[in-house]
Amino acid sequence: MSDAPITSTSRSPGPATSGAGVGGPNGTTEDTITSTKAPETEHPPKGDGPGSGNSKTVTRPGDRIFSSLASGSAIFITVVIAAIGAFLIWRAVPALSRNQVNFLTSREWVTQNINAMAFGVLDLFQVTVLVSLFALVLAMPIALGIAIFLTSYSPKWLTRPLSYTIDLLAAVPSIVYGLWGLLVFAPAITPVAVWLNDTLGWFPLFADGSGSITGGGTIFTAGIVLAVMILPVITAVTREVFIQTPRSQIEAALALGATRWEVVRTTVIPFGKSGYISGSMLGLGRALGETMALYLILRTTSQAFGWSLFDGGSTIASKIALGYAEFNNDIQAGAYIAAGLVLFVLTFVVNAAARAVIAGKKD
Repeated sequence: MSDAPITSTSRSPGPATSGAGVGGPNGTTEDTITSTKAPETEHPPKGDGPGSGNSKTVTRPGDRIFSSLASGSAIFITVVIAAIGAFLIWRAVPALSRNQVNFLTSREWVTQNINAMAFGVLDLFQVTVLVSLFALVLAMPIALGIAIFLTSYSPKWLTRPLSYTIDLLAAVPSIVYGLWGLLVFAPAITPVAVWLNDTLGWFPLFADGSGSITGGGTIFTAGIVLAVMILPVITAVTREVFIQTPRSQIEAALALGATRWEVVRTTVIPFGKSGYISGSMLGLGRALGETMALYLILRTTSQAFGWSLFDGGSTIASKIALGYAEFNNDIQAGAYIAAGLVLFVLTFVVNAAARAVIAGKKD
């Protein structure tokens, strides 16, 4: 179809005006108006397209399948976690009903006679918290330094093999860490432990404890080994977040004359702070549930826990491993399941606290 200009005429009453048009009969003036017709546009066919009046969203089969699988997985995991909690409560109630002391505040653990059971989780809880926090305090700054080096300072030829080496530490079985800590690391660290005890013994954290400093069966030794175990987890998460720092922000800081450390301090660390905290909480979660390494390193003791790094004792997880011989009796096993329930709740509290901290950092 041709888009040539179309000329139309209109008649209006009034005298003729010079240059306005051509005079016509009866005192009318013919004004010539020239307009250009807009080109015709091809309309999309009627149907379900975005421009149609009866448009509707078309979901492809692959999208429906993926959405169903994702929703089903979330529901399944929630149901499994709820079932685990219900199972722990169900199996713990018979033992708790026979307990003759307060489960949360008692330091005793006597479960051999099901008619005179007296067990409490206070010492186990305190040892678990102290050894995990000690490991976390040691691992966090080292993991942060490694992540900064790998993302901002390390040459490219070194970054990849060093990253793989650190990640491989997470694949080492915990029992190997336990044997290494007991047979190799404990004798090597003994002089340092003795020096700390002699020099800072006035401080409760380094005071004489119930453990054997020379034997290495203390929270001090176990915490350092545990720090090595959780180091790859924190480092890997932190490194991956630091890599995602927008390149434009880094280049802007460099353009303003910032040094490499100033770039890290003003752009990389603020951007990856939430990821760093998330990785630390993941490491803390592993530390709280670690069993075999602490089972081998920590020496059990009947003395009350005194919040010293040179104390012995058992964590909740290692205590459950120590009591495996009593699991053939449902009532006795229920006492250990009740301790496991405390660890289960503690893990939820740690995760909830981590999410609250991360949400605050984002705000």
